Amino acid sequence: MNPVESVNQSERDYEVTTGVGGDFIDDYDEGAPEANDLPVERFFDRELSWLAFNKRVLELAEDPQVPLLERVKFLAIFASNLDEFFMVRVAGLKRRIVTGIAVPTNTGRSPQQVLDDIAQMAHELQIRHAKVLHESVKPALDAEHIHIESWSDLAESDRDGLHEVFSEQIFPVLMPLAVDPAHPFPYISGLSLNLSVRIRDPRTDRVEFARVKVPPILPRFYPLADDGSGRVRFIAIEDLISQHVGELFPGMEVLEHHEFRITRNEDVEIDEDESENLIQALERELLRRRFGPPIRLEITEDMDDVTLKLLVNELGITDQEVYRLPAPLGLNGLFQLADIDRPDLKYSKQVPITPTDLLPSEPTDEPNIFRSIAAGDVMIHHPYESFATSVQAFIEQAAEDPYVLAIKQTLYRTSGDSPIIAALIRAAEAGKSVLALVEVKARFDEEANITWAKKLEKAGVHVVYGLVGLKTHCKLALVIRQERGGGLGHYTHIGTGNYNPKTSRLYEDYGYFTSDQSVGKEVARLFNELSGYAIEKKFTRLLVAPRYLRKGLLKHIDDETKAARKKKPAKIVLKLNSLVDEIIIDALYRASQAGVEIDIWVRGICALIPGLPGVSDTIRVRSVLGRYLEHSRVFSFHHGGDPIVYIGSADMMHRNLDRRIEVLLRLSDPRHIERVLQHMERGMSDEVASWHLTSAGEWVRHAVADNGERLVDIQKETMSAIAARHKASTSRSGTTG
Repeated sequence: MNPVESVNQSERDYEVTTGVGGDFIDDYDEGAPEANDLPVERFFDRELSWLAFNKRVLELAEDPQVPLLERVKFLAIFASNLDEFFMVRVAGLKRRIVTGIAVPTNTGRSPQQVLDDIAQMAHELQIRHAKVLHESVKPALDAEHIHIESWSDLAESDRDGLHEVFSEQIFPVLMPLAVDPAHPFPYISGLSLNLSVRIRDPRTDRVEFARVKVPPILPRFYPLADDGSGRVRFIAIEDLISQHVGELFPGMEVLEHHEFRITRNEDVEIDEDESENLIQALERELLRRRFGPPIRLEITEDMDDVTLKLLVNELGITDQEVYRLPAPLGLNGLFQLADIDRPDLKYSKQVPITPTDLLPSEPTDEPNIFRSIAAGDVMIHHPYESFATSVQAFIEQAAEDPYVLAIKQTLYRTSGDSPIIAALIRAAEAGKSVLALVEVKARFDEEANITWAKKLEKAGVHVVYGLVGLKTHCKLALVIRQERGGGLGHYTHIGTGNYNPKTSRLYEDYGYFTSDQSVGKEVARLFNELSGYAIEKKFTRLLVAPRYLRKGLLKHIDDETKAARKKKPAKIVLKLNSLVDEIIIDALYRASQAGVEIDIWVRGICALIPGLPGVSDTIRVRSVLGRYLEHSRVFSFHHGGDPIVYIGSADMMHRNLDRRIEVLLRLSDPRHIERVLQHMERGMSDEVASWHLTSAGEWVRHAVADNGERLVDIQKETMSAIAARHKASTSRSGTTG
């Protein structure tokens, strides 16, 4: 793999644009519904709450206790998150203003007021982001003999080598574009890094402008030759190009050159009702995405006013949309440096463990996932427990098993070299009936999903795209198997995360296997509704959006509220990526007023205000960010001491509840219920490092105890606990695993 592919793969593996921010980035709805029994000002602004989430990511980059190259990665994640926020959220607000659909936000404020607040907060965060790099992370890298060099610091021997690098590797792919009466201002692609160059023709004394795009195909940081010091050294590609910019304009005098970068509206809109072929319509829209209007201009702090005025005028950018920052711009390029092979500067290696319930009973036996599931429901906790030996093995064994008749699966996001896709293709080629429900509208994964959909269809897989107007976000896999006794077995997997083996190593998620016939038949019926025509009926173990999920959760909240009013024990514990839906929040407020104890573990956006006197006194909100991305969704209700616990793919956002196919599964095995509840309780503990949300909207980090010791890292603790449980289980059975 060449350096460019390696860097790009690193960013894709983390899926910063579709995981950290992307799964709660595009939720737009009208303002809050009327609730006369509750205060008007009872919600945090969702946009500012998202920026507060990214601020927490930045705080990890600031923390000297976090391994150094992980801090570099968090800097890159922050930058990628913010790019997507502008491409989707800010772009959406601007579109509403331009089109006149200036519906108030969830706090009752106008989109323009929110944009003003976003601009102020985003400016402050980007300046702080750059400061962390220059004043904290870069000196720490220097101390570890990893240097980002400037041209001015280089010895002549280094410069000689870089002259050759520029001539041989960079100059041939550069395309300087002049701006003059014969050459109109060029199109500037979103998120591209560019050099603005002002040049003077010595013959005519005429000053012209030119733009040089930094080729994204080339490494952002070029390695320097070993100078015998043992240091690992790099130079930013834009610095290297800048020092040779005169070679692009022979005979001309270079007056000024500066870096700049723009962000465009890259949202995709499709009218499915008028699209006979969804794939073709989406492909056309993806082409248009590249030409969305600019919404942010980042410039280096030394850019001259003449160049800035030209860019502002040509791009149609307002002063508020200009971000003047220290170089380098586009710090998502730091993913390359985070990949440096220095294990001592990264989190210690942790190898996912094969779940004990999936291990063979005898050391000499081959694993048989269907036999294991038939013996009892199996719950997996990723990334601590292996995706490869559980979910991936489930689909791969189904593809090879001669007794398997059919496989049905939803695919929302998956990796570029997915073994899941390969297994589905093998199954179809072996004559099994295979249905893949591919969500081609998964944001920023549209092109990849279109490619896979076509490949699956070519192999004979039945590919469907869900229901018009609804994204299929649920994570379901169903295997129909001919059992030796003559009947048909239904083997079901329901997860909280995507069928992606790469992100499964980074995302915290739950997966659940069951051979319960009632669950299997309900999932089979749901697949039929998604692939054909059917009248939706109620489910028993499942809560399915958009029709029943909201109603089901509201009923459970109401049941706890009624119990509290009768002075009975009542408690609600939620683990979410985002909490925005006003109807759900209002129900939680009323439950709190009744005395229900409510704990909320949220990763990203939280519009609910905890600790609001007389409204949410009994509600606590915590957030955990760290090595792994907390991604699972859990809904727990005390239910008179007989807990009701659901896991699934839905967040408490309008889109998840009203405009998506989502599925929550009610757990039935007391062991699994206890395991989930213990983890939830631990995550809310004051002994665990986390951020606490105040009624003023501040996320206060609690990482150090009063005695100065670091608080517990729940992700590290969970890995240790699962490893210990695995060791104890294999020791008892005599299995080595």
